[in-house]
Amino acid sequence: MKLELNIQPLESWIKTGKEPLVIAGPCSAETEDQLVATAHLLAQTCRVSALRAGIWKPRTRPGEFEGIGSIGLEWLKRAKAETGLPTAVEVATAKHVEEALKAGVDILWVGARSTANPFTVQEIADALKGVDVPVMVKNPVNPDLSLWIGALERINNAGITKLAAIHRGFSSYEKSAFRNEPMWDIAIHLKTLAPHLPMINDPSHITGNRSLIGYVSQKALDLDMQGLMIESHIDPSVAWTDAAQQVTPAALVEIIDHLTLRKPEVRDTEVKDKLAELRSQIDKIDDLVIQKVAERMQISEKIGQYKKDNGITILQVNRWDEILNKRTTYAKALKLSAEFTEKLLELLHSESIRKQTEVMNKDQAGQAADKLTHA
Repeated sequence: MKLELNIQPLESWIKTGKEPLVIAGPCSAETEDQLVATAHLLAQTCRVSALRAGIWKPRTRPGEFEGIGSIGLEWLKRAKAETGLPTAVEVATAKHVEEALKAGVDILWVGARSTANPFTVQEIADALKGVDVPVMVKNPVNPDLSLWIGALERINNAGITKLAAIHRGFSSYEKSAFRNEPMWDIAIHLKTLAPHLPMINDPSHITGNRSLIGYVSQKALDLDMQGLMIESHIDPSVAWTDAAQQVTPAALVEIIDHLTLRKPEVRDTEVKDKLAELRSQIDKIDDLVIQKVAERMQISEKIGQYKKDNGITILQVNRWDEILNKRTTYAKALKLSAEFTEKLLELLHSESIRKQTEVMNKDQAGQAADKLTHA
């Protein structure tokens, strides 16, 4: 089911210039000189469409730098006046919205912590009613697509039609090379539900490491995301916040110049025909896969009945370990990734358990229904 969002095309509210669209600037506005000097260097690259800067910084713990505050808005005004770059800031309260709009900020964004709280999003949405300003909504901290969608809907319901999503990754207990796990499948799901919703990738917060920004940026563009938000500081080594993930304006140019741009639309007839042929083969295989999964579940139901008749528990850990080890080894030989194989097997195993549970509890469910009927 597609999302019913009333939105305008990205190009109607921001000049993309040379592709890809890039929004860049320091994680935090620290001093007037730092912000304005960074803005000038970014403008000189001719690669940046808007200047971002954190004015209010929601930090995890008290005592950390929580942003320079409202005075930073005046610095943004100066940076815009001197460079011509539109400005973008994060807002987390109605007061932030009011002050940012009064200062002439061009683009607002809702941060990950705010997106996670519907009350906060609604407060921001209420403050935006009757205002014509672009708003971008970051995904929530935790991997919850419904919260992300809900935040977008609340802002859209307030009358904001210049709307975009920002994919900045999700918190995870699993340790990896990333600060926040990309969980690309969630972003892809949102794109399929709202094909016309612009999506901006934030490789800085996904990686937490400037050396990986180029890699994640390319992945995002290959997934047809419309732009990038990259943190850039005149001297990242002395940045007050998130120093490791910020790049100099010169390094930003190098990252952008090494990106390969691809188009989602195919115009060449020969290429279209070849894609259609290959997709037809995939369709046939998909039909076969679904058929085989259905057959597998029918056998699971028979196993469930056998276990029920013989007083055997549904879950048998040793059997699961055996399946996982054997299938993972086989899949590896067929050049399938271990991560994909494990996810697939977990889905199949979970559905098998559900089927067997239905079989096990069928009589009890019927007895409970009879009791309710005669109560």
